[in-house]
Amino acid sequence: MRILLIGGSKSGKSTTAQRLCRRLAEGGPMYYWATMTPRDNEDIQRIRRHIADREGWGFATIERSTCLTDALPRVEHSGTVLLDSVTAALSEAMFGTEFDPLAAEKVTAELLAVSRWSAHFVCTCDDIWRGGEDYAGWTEIYVRGLASVCRRLAAEFDVVCDMAAGVPRVWKGAWPL
Repeated sequence: MRILLIGGSKSGKSTTAQRLCRRLAEGGPMYYWATMTPRDNEDIQRIRRHIADREGWGFATIERSTCLTDALPRVEHSGTVLLDSVTAALSEAMFGTEFDPLAAEKVTAELLAVSRWSAHFVCTCDDIWRGGEDYAGWTEIYVRGLASVCRRLAAEFDVVCDMAAGVPRVWKGAWPL
């Protein structure tokens, strides 16, 4: 099963994704795929909170923000992957060593390949395109790219949810019981 959780910052995406993974894994291997490279103290604190939240849950951590498919040999096909997040993966690809305005297509292909590898795949994405703002330059390219990636994932995934205050609103598929 492949699930996409979309929502604002602190909407409960990561916690819900962890719970879903534990339920889907049924005691099998679970992987927490971290895509954010910390750049400041706020990023470091966010990562520490995420690590503390999943402590003792049995996740093996994969830290890979670019060239995502290179880490697939570390994931058992029978496993359950939580990729957190699509937002950071695109940011890393688009703004890594130099600005890449075509990064969304590459990230989409990588995420689809990763999502097909394991028995279950759950990923999170921030819905920054809903702000109603017109952005300029590279910010607009990033926002449009992120929306494009999520549309492509949503088209192929089994379940698509909008998260708010830890509550999923299912737009596609059925919530796993």
